[in-house]
Amino acid sequence: MRYFNDEMIDSLGVDWHAAADVIDEAAQLLAAKEFAQPIKPYLRYGDSRNRIIAMPAYVGGEVDTAGIKWVASFPGNLEQGLQRAHSMTILNEAATGRPLAVFNAARISGIRTAGVSASVLRRYLSRDGLPDSWKVGMVGYGPIGRLHLRMIGELLGDRISSIVLYDLRGISLEDVPEALRDQVTVAASWQEAYKDADLFVTCTVSSEGYIDLAPKAGSLLLNVSLRDFTPDILDHTSSILVDDWEEVCREGTDIERMHLERGLQESETLPISDLTTEAMQALPSTEAVMFNPMGMAVFDIAMAAYYYRLAETQDVGLTLPD
Repeated sequence: MRYFNDEMIDSLGVDWHAAADVIDEAAQLLAAKEFAQPIKPYLRYGDSRNRIIAMPAYVGGEVDTAGIKWVASFPGNLEQGLQRAHSMTILNEAATGRPLAVFNAARISGIRTAGVSASVLRRYLSRDGLPDSWKVGMVGYGPIGRLHLRMIGELLGDRISSIVLYDLRGISLEDVPEALRDQVTVAASWQEAYKDADLFVTCTVSSEGYIDLAPKAGSLLLNVSLRDFTPDILDHTSSILVDDWEEVCREGTDIERMHLERGLQESETLPISDLTTEAMQALPSTEAVMFNPMGMAVFDIAMAAYYYRLAETQDVGLTLPD
C-alpha cells in the first residue's frame, strides 16, 4: 500500500487537460451506470457550520477502483490561522477490496474540484459565438480558488483580458501565479468581480446567498461554493447544470433554495452525465450558464486512481508494509 501527502502530489504536478479527461471519463461511466455511489452522510456536532462527510464510491470501466473520501470542513479554522478543510482518501482494489493507497492530502480533493470545473469549462468552450477576450471574476481566494485560477489560466491562456479577484480576508498578489499577475486586479467588493464577467467563479465559505444581480448574458457561472447566489438568479437564466440533483438539492445549497422558494425541479436541470458538447450547444446563447457541483465521490475516486497510477510510473509515494 502506498501513502501520499500534499508534497508528494505536488511533485507530480497538475495537467489540467488530463484532470478534465479524468472527469470526462468518470461522467461517461455515470451515464453508462458503471458505478456505485450511496448518498454521502454528513457528520455534525458542536458548531453547526462544521461537517465531516463520508464519500464512498466504486468507479467501473478502466478505472475499476473503489474507495472513500473522508473530508472535514471547519470554516472557523480560518480565524485561527488553520486550514479550513482536511481530507483523506483510501483506494481499494475493486476485485478483492485490498487497500491500495492512502492519500492524506487535501490537494487531491482540490484538484478533483477544479478538475470538474475544467471539464465543464471545456464543454462551454465548444459553444459558438464566444468572446475572443474574457474577463474572469472570482470571489473567494483560498486553496480552491487558487487551484481554479491556475486551471483557468491553463485552459483559457491568452483569451484572458483581465482577472478580478475578491476575498473578504484580502488577497496578496504573491499568491497569484506569476504569469497571471499583470492581468489581476484585487477588487474591493464582489460586485466588481461579478460585473461583466464572462467567467465567474465562487470559492467562498458563505453560508447563505448574497449575489442578487443579473449576470452577463452568455457567461459561465461556476458556483463551486454553492451558497453565494439568491434564488433570484432564476429570473436571469434557466440554464442550470448540476453534478447530481439528489446530492446537490439539500444541505442549504443554492439549488435547494431555488427548489423550495422558486419551485426548481430536477427535470429543469442538466446533470453532468448528460453534459455532451451537443447539450451545451443547445442551451440559449442569451442566458448565463450556471454550474452547481455538490461534489461526487465517483470523481474523487477516479482522480485518486489516476494519481495513484501516475505515482507508480514515477516511483512517488511511501510504500507501507502490509
